[in-house]
This record gives sequence, C-alpha cells and structure tokens, in this order.
Amino acid sequence: MVVGVFDLFKIGIGPSSSHTVGPMIAAGRFATSLRTTGLLPATCRLQADLYGSLAMTGRGHATDRAVILGLLGAQPDTIEPDRIPSLLSTVQSSGQLTLAETQIIAFNADSDLLFHRQQTLPRHPNAVRFMAYDADGRPLAQETYYSVGGGFVVTEAEFDQPAQTAAAMPYPYRTAAALLEYGARDGLTIAGIARANERATRSEAEIDGGLRHIWQTMQNCVVRGLAQTGEMPGGLRVRRRARLLAERLQARASSNHADPLAAMEWVNAYALAVNEENAGGGRVVTAPTNGAAGIIPAVLHYLVHFVPDSGEPDVFTFLLTAAAIGSLYKENASISGAEVGCQGEVGVACSMAAAGLAAALGGSNAQIENAAEIGMEHHLGLTCDPVGGLVQVPCIERNAIASTTAINAARMALSGDGQHLVPLDMVIKTMRETGADMALKYKETSEGGLAANIVAC
Repeated sequence: MVVGVFDLFKIGIGPSSSHTVGPMIAAGRFATSLRTTGLLPATCRLQADLYGSLAMTGRGHATDRAVILGLLGAQPDTIEPDRIPSLLSTVQSSGQLTLAETQIIAFNADSDLLFHRQQTLPRHPNAVRFMAYDADGRPLAQETYYSVGGGFVVTEAEFDQPAQTAAAMPYPYRTAAALLEYGARDGLTIAGIARANERATRSEAEIDGGLRHIWQTMQNCVVRGLAQTGEMPGGLRVRRRARLLAERLQARASSNHADPLAAMEWVNAYALAVNEENAGGGRVVTAPTNGAAGIIPAVLHYLVHFVPDSGEPDVFTFLLTAAAIGSLYKENASISGAEVGCQGEVGVACSMAAAGLAAALGGSNAQIENAAEIGMEHHLGLTCDPVGGLVQVPCIERNAIASTTAINAARMALSGDGQHLVPLDMVIKTMRETGADMALKYKETSEGGLAANIVAC
C-alpha cells in the first residue's frame, strides 16, 4: 500500500499523534458506528479501556482527554485548541457526555475510562477498547482500535484484512529500489512519482491546495510558537525557549553581529517553536508524528529563509519527496514510538526532511535516497523515553538536533554522486529489526532511559 502525502501529513493537535490524535479518531469512529448501526438512542453508558503504552503514558499524552473529545464528536483537524478546556470542564462538572453530539449519557472519567497499565493487547502496544451498554447494563456494541502511529487507526478486523491495493496508482512502489527504478525508467523525480500517484485520486489543483494548506499550517504553528512564553503544562515546569532564542537572534542581526551559525540557531528556534506548541496541545501537522512534528517545518523554514530563490514549488517538491520516503517506513517498518522507539518518529522525520531538502536543492534521485539513508542511519536505536509521559524532555530538543542533522545529511549527500554502501531499504529493515529487539521499557512506556532517571515532579 502506497501511503499518500495527505495520509502522512495530518493536521491535528498535540501532544501526540499516536496517543492523542489516534485515540480521538478511534473514539469518534466508535461513536459514529453507534449512530450508523442504529444503536445510539439505546446507549446509556459507555466504557473505554486503555491498554499498553496508551495506558502507561496516557495521562501525560492527554489520551484520556482525547478519548472524551472524540466521543463528543470532535475531530483533531478541526477542533479549536482554545475550546478544549471548556468542553472537558463541562463533561466533568455535569457528569454527562453528549455522545456523537446527539445522545446524552452519564459519564464519569474515573470509572468509565480505565487505564490497564500492566496489560498489553497482542497486536500493538497502543490499544483502546470501547463498550456500549443499554439502560439495563446489557452490552450493545464493542470494538477494539489500535493507534499504530502517525494518527493511523485500525480495528481488530482491519488488522487481518489484506493491504489496500495500489494498482490504481501508476507507481505502486513499496521499496526505495522501486522508486529509483521507476524514476530511471520514466525520467521522473521522486516528487514527480509521488505527484503522479496523488493524481489517481485528486486533481492538480486539489494536490497543490492540500500541500499549500499543510505548509500554511506549519508556518502558523511556528509563528504562534515563537510568540509564546511561560511554562508548558504537565508538572515538569519546562520553560518555552523558542521566543527568547528568536529575540536574541534578531538582536544580533540588527547589531550587524556576524554569526556564521545563525542559520543553524534559527533552525533550532523553528523546531523548538513547533514542539513547544505540540507539548501545549496546540495545532500541528503530524510529520509523520506529533512527537517529531518540528523537524520538517524547521527544515522547510531553513529552505525558504536561507536558500536563495526558494519558493512554493520547492516547498511542494520537498513535501512530496518527504512523503514518498515516509511511506517506505510506514509500509516496511513503523512510525510508532511505542513499537520501535523514537527512531520511528524523530529518526523517520529526519530521514524524510533530509530527502525533501536534497530534492528541493536539485539533487538526483540517487542523492535523495542517500540523504534519506544518512538521516536514519545515525538515529538507529534511538529510544522513546519521555520523562513523566510528557512529550517535552527529551522530545523538544531532540527535534531541534534532528533538524540540523537532516540539513547536514542533505548537504553531505549532495556533495557526492549518490553512490553509497548502505541502501535506504537496508537501513529501514535494520530499523525495524532494532525496534523489535529493543527492550519494552525503551518504547514509550516512561519506564526506561531518561524517564527512569529523572524525577518527574
């Protein structure tokens, strides 16, 4: 299955694509299913059970709040973040929940939303099970959903279904080798291949409009992040730094202070801005996850602000190329920190950004593939160890470091001719195997790494 650009780049809210966006979508799907099956009017009580990683770091990742919002009918791409506190407060104070915006039921988060921290369902670490009951306590419906990373959600039955065919697409690639072969055969760039596949279901105007909307949302997130100060929620008392860093850089520029590393520091500021917004529950673009949402926007801002003559066509080339590379990881490995560690989030985003930048700078397909390989190769084995279950430490700084790594990877690849020893497909295979071998405590459980050695207040 070829995962498209608008599947990988989703617009949602923070702090997590798998623990916030995914559960919200799952809850919404269950509520909708009750309506479509005619069971909604008979529903008087509902229970949600969280398992595995969703339970272990759920409160820090706002999973409980996301489930309630999804049951209310909220969608991660349209809900206004500023409305969320009042919606949740109403549910808490009233002891009631308007299911799917229609059916009022009694709801107590303490008894109807349960965290099974010691139990993991066999198919995936991120699982949520919903059960609906009638007035007599008889079960009406039950469904289990798995949040498999990047906001993607599948049911128990969908796990057993064969992957959707990509036969309707002109280029149904599953490997980087196939991408290179298609490009050589038909004289297309990787971005051109991705665009051709998108044309199977969308017009050129729709593709460009969607890409423009993604880029505008990324820019809005950076602007908002650079304007904020204070501490982020959650109890760690982590202070926002993006605004202060940007102000310092602006002061240096106005004083004609020559700083050869100013571009790199701006990239840090862009990445920090996005991930501070994400940690605060703001609107971000899942790229390909929320925990790694700052990397692609930061590198794109580097492209448009520090590469002469760059414009919207280059941004579109970047995004299409990055999505093509990201789909390889989604298809052949994982983008879920709970499944393979942070190499599947920050590592994949770095690989995607490196490829996108190499493409926007005019690199050949071979150089683009090399850039993607470099971006991931040096993130292999990266653990997912959020302190206190919050997407703050080490996540925010990790995005800034990976953003500059992506730029370096692209420039390194462009300095060569695309020939290199380790192919991208082999690195993706290695990443999957490394994630399988990684101890569970290093995969978004907050039981290992920094999370185990730093006291979360």
